[in-house]
Amino acid sequence: MNGLDISLAAIAGAAFVDSINPCAIAVLVILLTTLLLQNKKKRALIGGLCFTLSIFISYFMFGIGIIYTIEVSGLSLLIYRFVGILAVLIGIANLKDAIWYGKGGFVMEIPMSWRPYMKKLIGGVTSPIGAFLIGFLVMLFELPCTGGPYFFVIGLLAKDVNWSIIIPILIFYNLIFILPLVVLTFLIYAGHCTVEKASEWKDKNIKTLHLIAGIVMISIGIWVLMN
Repeated sequence: MNGLDISLAAIAGAAFVDSINPCAIAVLVILLTTLLLQNKKKRALIGGLCFTLSIFISYFMFGIGIIYTIEVSGLSLLIYRFVGILAVLIGIANLKDAIWYGKGGFVMEIPMSWRPYMKKLIGGVTSPIGAFLIGFLVMLFELPCTGGPYFFVIGLLAKDVNWSIIIPILIFYNLIFILPLVVLTFLIYAGHCTVEKASEWKDKNIKTLHLIAGIVMISIGIWVLMN
């Protein structure tokens, strides 16, 4: 396995961790609940997909912007080492949530104090266009507290800036990131799942999700620090 293969494995691992973060799933469940209250399943389907698309676009553009900033700053090698440490710290924080969820004054999710405001914003969505626009606002809530894996990947890519490689990899990362949201939207639309069951599953498995995230992030962080 060459360096590029290992890097892609690390990027896929980080994207997987990001994709199973309970926050994005919780936000989608709230949105679909709001749209389904209008008794229009097709509108809920389109709204869920529009929301997911806006998350994809905003994350992708954010990644492009930060990598360009790092390139201009000339600090790419320093940041590359820093993201290895960051990945380990994110992994440890997730293991804390897997063992002592909610303890220590923080969780690797959107802070509790922010959630009422976010829920109020999402609750006002009545159309697919509104769902698309709210995705950009939700990204601002999510990224500071749940974007650790993405910051790790951005630092990894910024080590040697080659846009012909970076753009496909960012697309690859974000497709993995949004995949659970797309699947959940279609499952609810097809009647194979309900928003209540999705919410219950998230709450029941939240510690397991943090455990998986912790193990993956520590592993890829150690790999970065050793290379």
